[in-house]
Amino acid sequence: MKKTLYIFSNGELARKDNTLCFETEEAKKFIPVEDTGEIMVFGEVNVNKKLLEFLSQKEVILHYFSHHGYYMGSFYPREHLNSGYMILRQSEHYLDEEKRLAIAREIVYGAAKNIRQVLKYYQGWGKDVTDILLPVEKLQESIDGCTDIPSLMAIEGNIRDHYYKAFDEIIGDPGFVFQVRSRRPPKNHLNTLISFGNSLLYTICLSEIYKTHLDPRIGFLHTTNFRRFTLNLDISEIFKPIIIDRIIFTVIAKKMITKNDFDQDTEGIMLKEKAKKCFVGELDNKLTTTINHRDIGHQVSYRRLIRLELYKLEKHLMGEKEYKAYVARW
Repeated sequence: MKKTLYIFSNGELARKDNTLCFETEEAKKFIPVEDTGEIMVFGEVNVNKKLLEFLSQKEVILHYFSHHGYYMGSFYPREHLNSGYMILRQSEHYLDEEKRLAIAREIVYGAAKNIRQVLKYYQGWGKDVTDILLPVEKLQESIDGCTDIPSLMAIEGNIRDHYYKAFDEIIGDPGFVFQVRSRRPPKNHLNTLISFGNSLLYTICLSEIYKTHLDPRIGFLHTTNFRRFTLNLDISEIFKPIIIDRIIFTVIAKKMITKNDFDQDTEGIMLKEKAKKCFVGELDNKLTTTINHRDIGHQVSYRRLIRLELYKLEKHLMGEKEYKAYVARW
């Protein structure tokens, strides 16, 4: 399995013969390109045209993040699998209100059901989340009645608002209180972790879309407009609760990340490099963890689950099989 290369240091990433080389003031490191699936850059890294041509040839995506850990953009090589046929099918399902709504509704169902699974899991561990579970289940029942995307987005937002209220009970650490969801800049330590984790998942979903015939610019729940990519945001909604949120609960509970692992400047609160490395390490572990997939009858990794979700969407768009979002079974 190809690996994700995370770069936190400042330096230069270049092509050397038929491999990658990352050079800092202190050292030079060679990275086999054949083993590299994607590159995530957090440091101040110089690249050149020769490198980008090499990455394009080898079909390696490069994602880059700001100093604060915000996703800034991607070098998305020429789509090697992108097909005119699939773009037409995506466009057709986006422009037809009923077809778009059917897919968007299923994405929200998947997100809501996985949120419920996380709450049920922690309820089983003695966390008092019953008062959160009930409204989440009630709102889930109203998804079918949505007749347009704005009302569907409103229900999804309400479900997530209730869900976030359970974070303090699940985490049980006064140093990581939720308060309200805040972004760019996050207003507290917990929101910083959520934003960082979600940004990582958006890029991972984007990398997986690249390996399919789908076009990342055409989503269904999120409006396709002048924003570069939207399909990765759609797919991320399904997997945030069972991947990113579970990691957040783990790193806090095990004291792997504490309040001391954050800095504050004029732009808000940010994770220190050590904490970022810890988080991406846990994310890599999670993505390679395998579970028994009830439909295919064998073990698959969490990263593979994301790709399978995209394949299911392709089949739906081609009229082969109705799309049903993945729901965790613990």
